[in-house]
Amino acid sequence: MNEKLTKQTIGVGVAGTGFIGPAHIEALARIGVRVIGLAENTAENAKLKAAELGIPRAYDTFEDMLADDDIQVVHLTTPNVLHFPYAKAALLAGKHVVCEKPLAMNTTESGELAKLAAEKKLVNAVNYNLRMYPLVQQARSMVQKGDIGNLFIVQGSYLQDWMLLETDWNWRLDPALGGTLRAVSDIGSHWLDLMTFVTGLKIKEVYADFKIFHPTRKKPSKPVETFTGKMLKPEDYIDQEIHTEDYATILLHYENGVHGVLTVSQVSSGRKNRLFFEINGSKSSVAWDGERPNELWVGNRETPNQILIKDPALVDEKPRETISYPGGHAEGFPDTFKQMQKKVYEYILNGDYDQTPDFPTFADGHYEMQLCEAIEKSAKEKTWVKIN
Repeated sequence: MNEKLTKQTIGVGVAGTGFIGPAHIEALARIGVRVIGLAENTAENAKLKAAELGIPRAYDTFEDMLADDDIQVVHLTTPNVLHFPYAKAALLAGKHVVCEKPLAMNTTESGELAKLAAEKKLVNAVNYNLRMYPLVQQARSMVQKGDIGNLFIVQGSYLQDWMLLETDWNWRLDPALGGTLRAVSDIGSHWLDLMTFVTGLKIKEVYADFKIFHPTRKKPSKPVETFTGKMLKPEDYIDQEIHTEDYATILLHYENGVHGVLTVSQVSSGRKNRLFFEINGSKSSVAWDGERPNELWVGNRETPNQILIKDPALVDEKPRETISYPGGHAEGFPDTFKQMQKKVYEYILNGDYDQTPDFPTFADGHYEMQLCEAIEKSAKEKTWVKIN
C-alpha cells in the first residue's frame, strides 16, 4: 500500500448506491476525497448511478472494482448479506474498508473479518456514524470527567414508523438479505454502540423480549425505494410471512453494576428516526434526543437543569473536533458522515496504523454482532444470556 497517499491521489470505490451509499459519497466530497468508481448489482445500474452521482468509473462487477489499482479504499453500502464476502475480498485485495453496519450476518463472519483486517494491517471501519454528533461526544466527555458521577442507569430507545403499515416493505424484512434480526440489528445496534462509546462500559448480560406485529406483510411485486412512503394498488402486493422483529425491549446489565433498558421499534407512529438516551449518575444526569441533536439536557437535583446548545465555544476540547460551524448553526445527520470519514481518512493518510483509531472499527462491529446474537438468543429462550 502506498504510504504517501494524499487527498489528491487516494482513490475510493463504493459498492451499493441505494439509500446510504450517496450519503457516503457526499461526505467524502465534503472532505475533499475522490470517489472514482462504483459497483452495483448490475453493470447497467452501475452506469446509471455513476452518471447520476457524477462518478467517473462504473464497474461491471465488484471484482472489477477491486482489480483497479487506482482504488485504495472500498466503502460497502450494500445489503447486509454482502458485507462479509465483499469486506473479505477487499481486505485480501489489499484495500482499506469502510463497511456499513452490521459488519456481517453472524459472529463467525465478523470475527474472521476483524482478525483478517488486523493481520493485513489495513484500516477498517464500521459506520456507526452517530458517535460523531458533537453533543454525543460532549456527553462522553462529561462521563469521562466524572461530571455525572458514578453511573447508575442507562436507558433509552430508538423509534421509527417506516414499518408501521402491513404494506410497508424493504429488503431488510427478508432474513436472507438482512439477517435473522431486523429492528435490533438495523437501529438497536446504533444505540448499543453509542452507549458503549459514551459510558466506556461493556454489557455483561441481556434479557430480551420481541414482538412481530405484522406476521404477514404485503410485499410489492415491483421494486420500491427505502423511506419513500409509497402506496401501491392491492393487486401489486404479495402476502409474505415475516420472521423478524418489529419491536424489542432489552434489559441490560453493564459492567460496574450499571443497569439499563432499551426499547427498539420500527412501528411507532410519528417517530421518524428518534434515538434517545438518558444516563443517570450519582451527581447528575445527561440526555440526548437524535431528533433534536443540537441540544443536550443536563439534569441536576439541587440546582436548575440545563440545556447545552451545540457551540464550539461551550463544549469540551474533544467534542469540538466534530463541530464545523459556529454556535446557532445547526449540524445534523449528513454532518456525522462527514466527521466520521474525516477521522477515517486522516488515519489512512497519516499512515501510522499502530495508533488507536478514533472511530469504530471491525472489532467494534464484531462486539455488536456478539450483542445481537445474545439478544436474539435471549428472546428465543426467555432467559438472561451472558456476553462472551
